[in-house]
This record gives sequence, C-alpha cells and structure tokens, in this order.
Amino acid sequence: MKTIRPVLFLFVLLVSTASFAQNRDISYMSSGGKLRPLQAIMDIRHYTLALDVDIPKKSINGYAEIDLLLTKATDTLLFDLVHLLRVSKITVDKKDAGFGQKGDSIFIVNNNSYKEGKHTIRVNYGGEPPIAVRPPWKGGFTWTTDKTGNPWVVINCQLEGAKVYFPCKDHPSDEPNEGVDLFITIPKGLSVAGPGLLQGVKNTGKDKATWHWKTNYTISNYCVVFNIAKYKVYSRPYTTVGGHTVPIQFYVLEEDTAHANHLMDLRARDTRILEKYFGEYPWYKEKIGIAEVPNPGMEHQTMVTYGDKFKYDKYPGGLDYSANLFHEFGHEWWANKVTNKDWAHMWIQEGINTYAEALFFKETLGETAYDSVIISQRAGIRNQQPVVKAEEMGMAEVYNGDIYSKGSFFMHTMRHVLGDSVFFPALKKFVTDVQYPYDKFFTTQDVQDFFNKQSGRNLDALFDFYLRTTNTMDFELRRLRPDTYILSIKNSPMDLPLDILTDKGIVHTTIAANKSTPLRIVSKTQPVVDPKGWYFKKVIMQ
Repeated sequence: MKTIRPVLFLFVLLVSTASFAQNRDISYMSSGGKLRPLQAIMDIRHYTLALDVDIPKKSINGYAEIDLLLTKATDTLLFDLVHLLRVSKITVDKKDAGFGQKGDSIFIVNNNSYKEGKHTIRVNYGGEPPIAVRPPWKGGFTWTTDKTGNPWVVINCQLEGAKVYFPCKDHPSDEPNEGVDLFITIPKGLSVAGPGLLQGVKNTGKDKATWHWKTNYTISNYCVVFNIAKYKVYSRPYTTVGGHTVPIQFYVLEEDTAHANHLMDLRARDTRILEKYFGEYPWYKEKIGIAEVPNPGMEHQTMVTYGDKFKYDKYPGGLDYSANLFHEFGHEWWANKVTNKDWAHMWIQEGINTYAEALFFKETLGETAYDSVIISQRAGIRNQQPVVKAEEMGMAEVYNGDIYSKGSFFMHTMRHVLGDSVFFPALKKFVTDVQYPYDKFFTTQDVQDFFNKQSGRNLDALFDFYLRTTNTMDFELRRLRPDTYILSIKNSPMDLPLDILTDKGIVHTTIAANKSTPLRIVSKTQPVVDPKGWYFKKVIMQ
C-alpha cells in the first residue's frame, strides 16, 4: 500500500465520518466476507479487553489490547470497530500512534512502516454500543432487567461480528491462538458470565468489582462475549469420555434456581450423547458453561447461553428435550472446535450440528424417532439457492434455513450411501483426528476430501449435487400393467444404493449415474421409491 501522510489522512477520515457516527442503524453490517489485504497479513494471537460497563448510560469504556504477528511490513494496520464507538488513543508497542476512523474501520498509519513480526496494539475507546433489535439474529447489546428489577445485560454478535463492541480482525479465518482475557467492571452485587475460567473478582471501588475471565483456547470473535446479571452459580463435576473431570457450571438468575439441577441433568445427558458421536468434550480444560439469557441461546464457547424459560418438549419415558439447549451446545464441537474458514461454508457447523439433533433421538428413542426428525428437516428445505454459492462470503449473504436443513439432510444421505460402519466412524474421526483442529479452519472441500479418503470412494459428485446445486434426484415411475412398473432416473449424481418397497417387501438395488436404462419392477401394489427418504428427490408417476 502506498504510504499516506498521517496528518492529511486522518483529517480526511475525521471529516468523512463526522455525520456517519450519528447513525445508529447497523442492519447493513455483516461479519466476514472478502478478507482485506491489510488484514490478510495479520495473525491475531491474543485479545485483552478491559471494559467498564455503565449500565444506566448503556455504555462501555476502556481498552482492547491486540497481540498479533505481521507476516510482512506495512505502513497501515486495519481493524474493525462499529462507528458508534469512538477511539480516543492508540499505542503500538507502547508508542503513541496516528489513527483515524472511517465507517466501521480503524486505520493506524506509520510513515516508517510496521515491521514484520510481533506487535501489541492498544486501543482506548468507548461509547454506546448498538442495541440488539432481535437477538441473537440481529445482534448488539440487550439492556434489560430480571423479574425483580436487577440489571441483565447480554451481548450477541454472530451476524455482525465482535466489532459491534471491540476492535478486532472480524473474519472467521483468524482466531486468537493464545486465547483471550476479559476484565469486565460492573456494579457490585452482579455477576459476569464469560468464556474460559474465572480468574478472580477484584473490588475496584466502593461500588464496583472487576471480573477476570480467561481462556487459553482459540475462540471465534463472536464468542468473545460476556453476560451480566444477578446470577447464582450451580456447579457439578462431569467426567468426559476421555476420563477428564470438567465442571458443569450454570449461571442462572436467582429467581430461576428451582430449575437449575434439572437443566444440569439434561446437560450431562446431552454431553454423553454428543461425546459418543463426536468425541470428547473439546474444552475439558475449562468448563461446560451455561448462562441464562432473555433471548434464544447461542453457542458462545464454554459459556453457551440458554433462554427457553425451562420449557421442554415431552417424549415417551419422561424424556425432556429443548432443541435450543441441545443445538447450541452441539456447536461446542461443530463451530467452536471445527470452524469454517469463511462463512461461505457455514453449513459445516450448522448443517452437521442440526444432524446431531436427529442423532439425539436415534440414541434416546430409536430409528423411528430419528426418521421423524429427518422428515421434519426435509420438509423445511426451500432449495432456492445452493448451500455453497461461492467463496469469501459475508454472514448476511450466506445465512438461510437451508444451511441447517439441507446440510443435515446431506449427512443423512451420506449415512445411507456409505453405510453406518463407515459413516459414523468417519464423522467422529473428522472432529477428533483432523490435524490441529483448534487452530485449523475448514472448507467444504476439506470435508469432501476427508470423506473421500475415509470411504475409499469418490464422492465429489454427491457433494456437488447436494451443496453446490439446487437439483433434486428426479425419478419417473410408469405403470405398464396392473402389476408391472418401469422406474427410471434422469440425474443420479453417482452410482447409489436404492431401496424400493414392493408387495414382497424391500428390494435393494443400485441406480447408476449417467445411464438411462429403466428398472422393471413387478409388484401387486404400487412401488414406493426410497421409502425411508434417504435422498433429496422427486418421484413423478406416469
């Protein structure tokens, strides 16, 4: 990048943003997208946030410290921060730095350039962060109270990114390899629920206390959040499938403590099921955390939020189930551990994790219950656009229901194509044995290559068909005589196993790709093609 004179550069930035800063609408904001060259050369290593939360004023004030590695020298550092928050001072390696804000970006300039290697940037800032319109889908801060009037503050920012409240590199392909420290100062009598492990609570004045939360794991920036309330903490030990003891901790409102033990029972049960299919709980060095919030929950790493007001779906055998409670926790494996490289591949975390819901019912109520969940998910597929449309896409461009439902249904199809003896071990191995899973980021091609290798088959056409097109498998069933039918398929992506229900029971056969030879079926009853619904298909009766 050509060097720009700092004084002139900052003047232009300040003039151009004077009116923009007054606009509180952030509906245009989207996390991720095309990685900008100035950020592509930054490797974020650690974030430290030290913020004083002024609840009556609905404001925050403090600093963010960013440790990073530059892969090449540059005259400009670029960070993301919502225009509603104003920067007052920046230092780079403890030296004052020239900077300017333009839109939702911070530019830090240096005529002598910043050299390749490690740097520490400290940004002092503050203001009124955006207020969530419809959390967690339209994020920001939620400032509310519990039933007795105690303050309740919650942050959600998956769609918009963590730039809604701290300066960061807002792209899913870079997480702080050395973790995060949060120092959150609040009124005494309230609690902060955050990621990682609580290091301590320190009185910082007559009426305030600072809560220090720390995680040493990599973490997506939208999970670097905290919740404030008059919480009571319930805790119990859980022994993972790997033999590690990790606490289950529930930050629950004092008014809801009667529900705490039952919810923790469900969390222990769900952990056992998820560990069976996806391996040991990924964050056993820290905690299995839950925080009660006033909106639907989110997959915030080691402090998953819950907001279903302790209402459960009831199933045979006294089985209580909350889809939100289970789904968000499943993201500890699919999203927080296995993380997509950019949002274009969001189906990996949302689709496979939605499939985990079907596995829950398979495990607890059997195959019939599994089938019912899959049928419901199949009915929800809109199929108006491919699940994977392009590369380097922002969250807002990608987010739609099919990354959940069609992504899950694809895994259901894969189960049938590969068979349980191949599919389930491969699915588990992808989570547990992939190289450097905490620091590595994944694309659809990575998943595709992995299943090709594990199965010993070329599944490329199947991946393309389900994820990169809106095609359906189109069958035509034609009746020749009362007991004779002809079945043909126009577009099988590859040679696939097919079940057909006839008057004599299930007939197992194979449909071939790029071949139009019809299949002759003799049955006194009309055949049912793919009766269990393994495929995303249409059947036309002639």
